[in-house]
Formats: sequence, structure tokens, C-alpha cells
Amino acid sequence: MSANNLVFVLGDQLSLNLSSLRRASRDRDQVLMVEVSEETTYVPHHKKKIAFVLSAMRHFAEELRRAGWQVSYVRLDDPDNTGSFTGELKRACAELRPRRIVVTEPGEWRVRAMMDGWAAALGRPVDILEDDRFVMRRQEFADWARDRKQLRMEYFYREVRKKTGLLMDGSEPAGGRWNFDADNRKPATGDLFMPRPRSHAPDAVTAGVLDLVSDRFAGHFGSLEPFGFAVTRADAQAAFDRFVEAALPSFGDYQDAMVRGEPFLYHSVVSAYLNVGLLDPISVCWKAEAAYRSGHAPLNAVEGFVRQIIGWREYVRGLYWYKMPDYVELNVLQADRSLPAFYWTGETDMRCMAEAIGQTKEEAYAHHIQRLMVTGNFALLAGIAPQHVHEWYLSVYVDAFEWVELPNTLGMSQFADGGILGSKPYAASGNYINKMSDYCSACAYDVKQKTGARACPFNALYWDFLDRNRSRLASNARLAQPYSTWKRMAPERKDAYLQSAAQFLERLRTGERV
Repeated sequence: MSANNLVFVLGDQLSLNLSSLRRASRDRDQVLMVEVSEETTYVPHHKKKIAFVLSAMRHFAEELRRAGWQVSYVRLDDPDNTGSFTGELKRACAELRPRRIVVTEPGEWRVRAMMDGWAAALGRPVDILEDDRFVMRRQEFADWARDRKQLRMEYFYREVRKKTGLLMDGSEPAGGRWNFDADNRKPATGDLFMPRPRSHAPDAVTAGVLDLVSDRFAGHFGSLEPFGFAVTRADAQAAFDRFVEAALPSFGDYQDAMVRGEPFLYHSVVSAYLNVGLLDPISVCWKAEAAYRSGHAPLNAVEGFVRQIIGWREYVRGLYWYKMPDYVELNVLQADRSLPAFYWTGETDMRCMAEAIGQTKEEAYAHHIQRLMVTGNFALLAGIAPQHVHEWYLSVYVDAFEWVELPNTLGMSQFADGGILGSKPYAASGNYINKMSDYCSACAYDVKQKTGARACPFNALYWDFLDRNRSRLASNARLAQPYSTWKRMAPERKDAYLQSAAQFLERLRTGERV
């Protein structure tokens, strides 16, 4: 058997309009998809994340076959599976003898580095095509960024709005403003009606994957069941349609809120579907805009959603490729503490951390404020090495692929890039968490107490963070007010904060429950 070209499709490229498929012929070319241990274990991925990707891959292979493609598919438990992309390509080349390999560029730098060596390893040409499933090409981002002193997402976002026409009234933004974020900071309470995201019962294919993951990845982080992620294009679209109908109208108001026992609130929970290619980002944005134009959802909700997709998502992807490979090693604040064990167990007396990590274990999901202002904020204040935090986020969330996760973690959450991505560290005391959640009312620590054994740890850690980083951060204009407050603070009060922080960090170092 021989094939004209071998079209290699990765697990996060489950799009029918993929550039490599558009270049290929159903009659003459062969599609290859592989499940390999190399990709399931380079970080200890959440069980649900592994199951989601493998099941979505298997369903996509069937979708391609129904569309007339010839598909070779290698399962993880195939006895001849070599465990790596390169090994499986060598096996396929030996069997199919293709003239060349055709592939769409990957999302992650490490995979691109592999691809650059394939022509030599496989003894045939390898065509690496641009991934054009994004609004802005990588070169467009590079052109936009090249002469700028600051790469702020807000200005990039405006360029994307103009290019796409999304939420534009002629040459002006809908509603006369580009950004309605100031309207989207209402704290939620437990008596709000919060619709659950659409859940999908596992079919026979998914059930087989769940058995495989349960057997092979028993030691990995997180709960495997119940499993309700969409793994087909139709189900992903149904999940997004439910969000638009039931949750989008209130999404803007409460997108920053946190409530005990409510992991989803009004969030769409479709980022994983976007990141593997089951949903098209522009299509979901146009559908959200239609909800605004029809009067179904207010502008602050729709603009907030659209900004997450064509603003942040496009921006961090551009920044990732513009700054890699050095970006992953940045640690401007020289944070060097180890990641506490409770990030993996959830066993902590800090209610906010226990809630965020607990639902992460159960759902492989936490919304952006839980990631940024709870688990990320704690790591920043405690001085945890950003590379450790990066590996944790990459491991535990179903939507975490390095191109989108790394800039959000090292840049926005940990300020390890020194301000390339964000204009200030997202550091906050317990007061912010108390304002935006109901966590503090059920906590063993007292958020109103500033120092001492029972005080909320975020309070003393906040001032300790500012004090130990003054040489690096005191000149930051957005931190002028807290540094001014710290400067005026009475010496004995400063000492109390620093002693409380030191005592807490020592307990953290020795592994004592905190």
C-alpha cells in the first residue's frame, strides 16, 4: 500500500478546515492520527484532560472517514505503538511509502522543534503549513509588536475588532466603548439561578477511552468520572448554544464572581472545544454578537465574551510565538519556592484554595478569576517558582495547551516576564477574595484579621510580597499607592506583617498543613 502524501493531524487540530486537509486529496492522500504516551505524560495531565483529547480524536477520525478520507489511526494501547510522534511517523512511512509529509504547524514550541527534524529523520520532505484557524497570523502579531515598547492586549484587541468587524458600528465600537470590563465585576451570591453547562453522556467510544485512562493513568491527578465533556463537533456546538441561550445574558455581570459549590456560574466552559478545534472561534463570536443585536444579551456580557476569544486568546498565542523559546525560563521576581503539596491534594484550611483546587480535581476546570486571583495570586505572593506553577496549570486544566497557558501563567499570573504581558502584578490581599466570593465566611482563617496565626494568610503575604520585591516593583506606576501606604505604615505594624508572613512561609516550607 502506498499514499501520495501522508497528512499528519495532531490531537488539538480536530478541524475540518485544517490547512493540511485543505491541501490534501481524499482519493490520493492518507490521514494519520496517533495517540502516544509521549504526549500523555510529558506533564502529569488530569485524567479527564487525557480522556477528553483521546475521545475527541477518535470521534474526529470517524468524522473524517464519513467524509471520505482514508484514515490510519494508532491507539495508545496498540502493541506496536512506539510512544512518540516521530516513531509513529517512521512506522507509517515504512508501511505507506508516502512521497511527502504534510502537517499543519503545531500550537506548542516543543512539537515544532520535533517537526523541524522530521525531514532528516523520515527521509522525505515535510511541508509545515500555517495554522490559519486564528484571526491574526503570527507574522501579523510580530509586525504589530515589533516597534512597541509595551505589548498591551487592549490595543491589540482593538486591531482585531477592526479587522473582523465584530461589535463594530461602522468605524466605531458598539456602544461607544471598546471595553466594558468595569461593568463586569459584580459579586455573586448563592441565591442566583446559575444554569449548568450542557453535559454529554459518554457513548461507546468514550466509555472505551475512560476504561483505558482508568487503567493506564490511575496515578494521574484528578477524578475521571463523572465525565460530561463534549467530544464531537455537534455536541460542542450544542454546549455553546446552551451557553448563549441560558447563561450569556448574565455572563458579563458575574464573570469575576466565585461561589462555593458553583464551579461554572455563567461561564461558557467551551475553551477546551475551541483549543482542540471542535468549535471555530470566529463563529462563536458572531453568534454571541447576534445575541446582542437581537436584544437577547446585553453589550457588557457579549463584549466580555468576545474579548476573551479574539482579545486574550489571540493575544497570548501571538505573544507565545513572538517570545519563545526563552519566555518559558523567565523569572524576573526570582521566585524559588517549591509548589506546595496541597496544589495536588486540595488539603488546606484556606477555603478559597480548597474550593478552587477541589473543583479543579473534580472538573479539570476553574474559571479565570479562580486561576488568577486565588491559586495564581497565592503562588505569586508566596514566591513559588513560576515554572512550577506553569507545569501545574498545564497539567490540571482540560483547556491547557502551552501556547495559551504559558503566557497567562508566567506573564499575567506570576509577573515572571517583568511586565511584557501585564502592566502590574495581579497581587491582592484577602479583601479582594472576600469581596468577589463567599469563600471567606466558611474559612478557618479570619479575612478581617491582618496578622497572627488566625489571620487570612493572603493579608500578610501581600505586604511581604511588596516588601521583598521593592527594588523590582517600587517604580511601577500602578503600584505607587500600595508602596506609598507601606512607606507610611508604622514600623511595628510592618514588623507584624513580615513576621506573620515569615511564620506562614516556614510552615509552608516544612509541609505543615496551612
